Amino acid sequence: MNEKQAKLSFVIPCYRSEDTIEAVIEEIRSTVSQRDGYTYEIICVNDSSPDRVLDVLLRLAAEDTRIKVIDLAKNMGKHAAILAGYAFVTGDYVVNLDDDCQSPVCELWKLLDPVQSGAYDAATAKYRKKKQAFWKNFGSWINMKVGTVMLNKPKNMYFENFSLLKRFVVDEILRYKNPYPYLEGLVLRATGRILPVEMEERDRGDGKATGYTFRKSLALFFNGFTAFSVKPLRVSTVIGIAAAVGGFIWALVAVIRKLIHPESVRILGYTSIIVVLLILGGLILLSLGLIGEYIGRIYISLNNSPQYVIRQTVNTDPEEGKND
Repeated sequence: MNEKQAKLSFVIPCYRSEDTIEAVIEEIRSTVSQRDGYTYEIICVNDSSPDRVLDVLLRLAAEDTRIKVIDLAKNMGKHAAILAGYAFVTGDYVVNLDDDCQSPVCELWKLLDPVQSGAYDAATAKYRKKKQAFWKNFGSWINMKVGTVMLNKPKNMYFENFSLLKRFVVDEILRYKNPYPYLEGLVLRATGRILPVEMEERDRGDGKATGYTFRKSLALFFNGFTAFSVKPLRVSTVIGIAAAVGGFIWALVAVIRKLIHPESVRILGYTSIIVVLLILGGLILLSLGLIGEYIGRIYISLNNSPQYVIRQTVNTDPEEGKND
């Protein structure tokens, strides 16, 4: 009797990828064919791409029913597009990769083998050198530090654009229904058994600049900063207490100096007062901004703002994508 074949689900958010998506899909086919005992499906999520990527995906799906196409009506961010793809996976293992040929699909087995052995629930690429702009590298480093502090992420663990998850992790992630999804936080909420695997990132296959603008990177930063942790509010509280204690001590010192030197008319100089007011005012506005960010996200969540909106799907079962 033949053993049950393991099924791999490849989730690819597509944005400006008409020049590379065919090469990515062909590499997936070639890599999976290297070993017996595996079947696969490819879920391509058209993230409201401005070019002809949807036409390419529809043609590929017509040629191969293992290619599913999810066409989003609006671009709501890469992480939302990935969750849209997750809603349609049927495999035992889910592979995340980009549409620009940077993800080394040929290294798939380095991710799959340790997860399939049961030692880990997820594996992610750890690139020795990131092939992107300096400001994007800096932003990635900041996001890593934020994840370490805010989400208790293990140190020196990067969540790159090429990773593999067990199905139960994906099912747990799909329980999250609110807007502003942050994939790292969702994965860490589901499991801590994550293996980083060193490999080399490739150059973009289309020669285009990254689709992640500074604005999108900043939005992702705020997602990681506020989505799954109240530590920013606690830090704000600590800063407020420290400022209050410092102000009390300063006032006490001023009063004592006045008692010891009553001839002194000026307790504090004008410049010192202005500096103190500016610092305290800045801290107050920062705290109010953090509180406002949390309240705004609560308000949008209560309004049932969707994570994503699907215009059409191809090669999907009518029962797929229903995550009630």
